[in-house]
Amino acid sequence: METEELPLDRRLRQEILFARERVYRFGKPTPLERLVLPGGGPEIWVKREDLSAVKSYKWRGACNRMSVLSIGEGKRGVVTASAGNHAQGVALAARTLGIRARIFMPRSTPQVKQAAVRHHGGEFAEIHLAGDSYDEAVQAAREFERESGAVYVHAYDDVQVMAGQGTLADEVVLSGEGPFDEAFLQIGGGGLAAGVSTWLKTYWPDIRITGVEGVAQASMKAAIEAGKPVALDQVDIFCDGTAVRKAGDLPYQICNGTLDTIETVTNSEVSHAMRVLWEGLRCISEPSGAMGLAAALRNRERLAGKKVLVVLCGANIDFLQLGLVAESVGAANQMSRTLRVRIPERPGAMLELLDSCFAGVNIADFQYGKTDGEAAWPAFTITAAEHETLSAVSEKLDARGFEWEDLTGAVDITFRAIPLRGDLLENPAFLRLDFYERPGALHDFLSQRIQGNANICYFNYRQSGERIGRALIGLDFPSPFERDALLMTIPGHGEGYRLCEPVSAEETARLAGL
Repeated sequence: METEELPLDRRLRQEILFARERVYRFGKPTPLERLVLPGGGPEIWVKREDLSAVKSYKWRGACNRMSVLSIGEGKRGVVTASAGNHAQGVALAARTLGIRARIFMPRSTPQVKQAAVRHHGGEFAEIHLAGDSYDEAVQAAREFERESGAVYVHAYDDVQVMAGQGTLADEVVLSGEGPFDEAFLQIGGGGLAAGVSTWLKTYWPDIRITGVEGVAQASMKAAIEAGKPVALDQVDIFCDGTAVRKAGDLPYQICNGTLDTIETVTNSEVSHAMRVLWEGLRCISEPSGAMGLAAALRNRERLAGKKVLVVLCGANIDFLQLGLVAESVGAANQMSRTLRVRIPERPGAMLELLDSCFAGVNIADFQYGKTDGEAAWPAFTITAAEHETLSAVSEKLDARGFEWEDLTGAVDITFRAIPLRGDLLENPAFLRLDFYERPGALHDFLSQRIQGNANICYFNYRQSGERIGRALIGLDFPSPFERDALLMTIPGHGEGYRLCEPVSAEETARLAGL
């Protein structure tokens, strides 16, 4: 019987065997590494696809598919659409095989992925930026396919592509570390989950396969519920490698039979999993690469004592995204509230508020700008491990008669829109300081260094995740003599802080709107 005439599941298994003979011309097997969780839990093994030539598993499917092109197809060249990782696999194969590839990518594709495509493809890979989403890039690539006659290499909805991805499962089986009780496989279009689940179920029929999708990316879950692939109205792109609006038809047919369940994970859970990978293996995963681990960590108690497989499917993350990930981890690890409190506009009032109501809590963010001559409304974002600690602050405010409001999640706080009326200032000065991240550092500075008639008119402070927190503080004085005296006498270093370079008179005037 010809391979094409076999049922899809049998054909895929056979194609994975054929892929064994092709993919290692382009890359080497990747390691399977043990991840030890602090405090115990399941025995987790991580398939390190981030260590492949293109820093993701996508080279397997792209190279396997392009290996079976006929001579005529190779001369016509190939075209594809990709958010980044599949593009690198196509580029690698194009250069190795000497085939010209046109690669359509969304305009928002991170520079790190664009640069990697050029590196792997050289003169054989040509990037076309089209649209603002993967779907729009696909439309442009398909139009080029119709006009040029180039062969379209799909990122996931192709048997040879799925088979290529299945070779990573073959390496897991051959590693000798199995069998595994459960595998958590992330899903975008479904090519990885289809190929890997098929091979794992072939050798370990009792293994439980959990598909993992982002909460706002669950196209395979929607497909299984609807009985066919359906398009999502919107797709979140935090996990950009799995941001697919509609699951592939062929992967759906496979996953509908091989997946035992599908779970969705939040961006915060993914960010936490990225941190666990960093702390446990010293590797930096892209968000999509940590989705499987995120789901495993959520099921930590259920999986205790079991052997679990996760796939770190890629590490092509834009460096600038790491800051957002770190912020998300902090938000997930601690509860927070943002409170804006009314205090009289006079020297010492801010310190009195900190002493009476905010003592003992962590102030992660402090925003204030003077907008009134009689009253001030500073906003504090406070964090704590327990809800009771946060509630105690509002109870203290009520007991002391402070007027306050909860601004947790407010747009102006999130975007740090801090107003300041320069016409209310007399003799302002601004200080740039670094506070050492320890309890009491901010309080000590205000109590020990801001004395006399100095009045806080501006405060912009935010914890950065470093050993220091950076702040820009505005002070106003009744006379220029008092202002100059403080600026001349304040030490460059003190208990809990260090003073950065001084803010010039020109900068002070601009900040104060004078």
